[in-house]
Amino acid sequence: MDDSIAALVRQDGWRAEGNAARVHYEGGGSQYAVEFYAGIDTVLYWTVPAAPDREDDAESGTATPVPRTEVPSGLRERIRHDLAAADVAPAAERREI
Repeated sequence: MDDSIAALVRQDGWRAEGNAARVHYEGGGSQYAVEFYAGIDTVLYWTVPAAPDREDDAESGTATPVPRTEVPSGLRERIRHDLAAADVAPAAERREI
């Protein structure tokens, strides 16, 4: 496992998935999945539809990428803080693909 991924998974809520680390957040009425990719040092944001309450509810849908400009600033700050705590340059949060 990449050192940056190992360091992130020690942060609250993060988990490793291959060469990436992922964390989920809820806020402002939306649910987000945030992914950090080692090697390219990039963060991606996704909106995550709410899971249905029952099996017969409508499908929960698919995660959708979110432009950084639409991500709440508090969440972006939290991610930069987590990256810094894991010894990853916080600028990785701002890197575009």
